Amino acid sequence: MPNITDVTGLAGVACATAAAVLLLPGIGKLTRLRLALLQGAVFALMLVPFGAMPFAAYLRGMTGDLSVTTLVLLCCAMLRPWCGAVQSRHRLALLSLITLAALGLYPMALGVGAHDPYHLGYGNLLFVAALLLLALAAWFRGLSLITLCIALATLAWTVGWYESDNLWDYLIDPFAAIYSLAAIMIYFVKTLLKWQRCRSC
Repeated sequence: MPNITDVTGLAGVACATAAAVLLLPGIGKLTRLRLALLQGAVFALMLVPFGAMPFAAYLRGMTGDLSVTTLVLLCCAMLRPWCGAVQSRHRLALLSLITLAALGLYPMALGVGAHDPYHLGYGNLLFVAALLLLALAAWFRGLSLITLCIALATLAWTVGWYESDNLWDYLIDPFAAIYSLAAIMIYFVKTLLKWQRCRSC
């Protein structure tokens, strides 16, 4: 019987594949019911055994387990046709935070500089306290998406949901980092172009 880590790992990859359906050309022309059926079919197909393992297991072998933050973003994407898009300020704040964390974490973890912040994820009390304070600050600022991601990631790490013992692996992964960095760059380019058009008017 598969353990909970395998179940959520496979479900995460299946969710990512189902969410990718929203990127297909012409997908916006489908009714909500047909879109739900299509995404459900893709999700189920990824969990169908192919040989010794489900399709999702082969992808998981290449990607690893997705972070809790990535899973939250995927759920927001999948629910967008029914619940609407997440408010831009919530999404931008979360993506900015992920980008800052990635720029501070990955280069140093790869040997740039003398300090490796990745070690903080192995139960450093100051790091956990700083995250909780950040979650509280985001809550008071009305940025509930950040609070949700930090709270769920910390809770999952506390109970040992993943195979990793490092809190960073629950908070962020390379896919979230790349997506956030690209989204932030696109946002700033659009903002700059809009500002230049306003100046020329």
